[in-house]
Amino acid sequence: MSSKPEVGVGIVGYGLMGRAHAHGYTVAPHVRDLPCLPRLRVISGRNSEAVARAAARYGVEEWTADWREVVTRPDVQIVDVCTPPGTHAEIVEAAAAEGKAVLCEKPLAAEYAAAATAARVVADAGVPNAIGFNYRRLPALALMKRLIDEGHVGDILLWRSVWLSDEFLDPDIPFDWRFERAMGASTIADLGAHLIDLALWMVGEIVDVAAQSETFTPERSGRSVDVDEASSVLVRFADGARGTFEMARTCARRPCDFFVEVNGTGGTLRFDYPRLNELWYGDARDDDVFYGLRRIRAESPRHPYARDWWPIGQGLGYGVTFVNQAADHLERWPDGPWDPDLAQGARVQSICEAMERAAAEARWVGVREIDYAR
Repeated sequence: MSSKPEVGVGIVGYGLMGRAHAHGYTVAPHVRDLPCLPRLRVISGRNSEAVARAAARYGVEEWTADWREVVTRPDVQIVDVCTPPGTHAEIVEAAAAEGKAVLCEKPLAAEYAAAATAARVVADAGVPNAIGFNYRRLPALALMKRLIDEGHVGDILLWRSVWLSDEFLDPDIPFDWRFERAMGASTIADLGAHLIDLALWMVGEIVDVAAQSETFTPERSGRSVDVDEASSVLVRFADGARGTFEMARTCARRPCDFFVEVNGTGGTLRFDYPRLNELWYGDARDDDVFYGLRRIRAESPRHPYARDWWPIGQGLGYGVTFVNQAADHLERWPDGPWDPDLAQGARVQSICEAMERAAAEARWVGVREIDYAR
């Protein structure tokens, strides 16, 4: 029996993200020596039968059909929010009011005002808090960030990022919460949030955006669809760099494909998610004999996170991002701070909303127009 203190975890939401987060807490103690042990106390969901099955499958001790029971339980110290985006802010604020640490899936809310309020509430409560930008925890992307910070590409000139899926391609898909902006958020906010976070993390502040959006199937099951299905964006960074974003859910045979690339005065770095253990690097100082990009296998013990896992060549997958995320947070229990926090979630949300406004009004929009706190 371990003498380490237990930390009770309550998960709100039992779908894909609830499953992924439960996996993260379960495996984290197996890959890293943590100061505490997570215990999956309870999971909630509106469908009693479905959440009961999920609890048994994920290894969670109890279940409830009322999320409020999760945030008020005295044996729960961390509330993990994995519900649709439009419900996030209310649950986050309720958890903070109970003095609970909070991890919330992205996007933090369906609109900036709610995201900013939620971030302010948890800050005032003084509880550890984090937004679920799990892709920061991929070894290859963490290595990309390190190499940029170490100057291996020089001053960044350009950023480009693309996220493509075929989730909305079929016009006969019936209406559900994903097609209602107030509940599911826009495609810009849902897919784009990850790309925006990576851009802010690697390049810096975004100050101006211009965008276009389209909804190719404006009605489903007799109800109007008010989310974009495809958007593309131009951005200006505070330091003078320029960038592009594309997010689309109408790309046939694109299941979940994204890539990010930076071009600097001294080199190029590129990451492609379908080959998530690899990073591509081109050094402008190389002899022309070696002209082009070289492949880095981001699996060496010298690379971020990789030493916790398998020997070089065995590869890592999507699930490790949630394990690394849980381990990073538990390693700093109980005082934190956790990173990225909900303030970063609100920061990303302000840029998403600027992009949405730019598309709606067909003009360049300054992020300061949205983020009134700046």
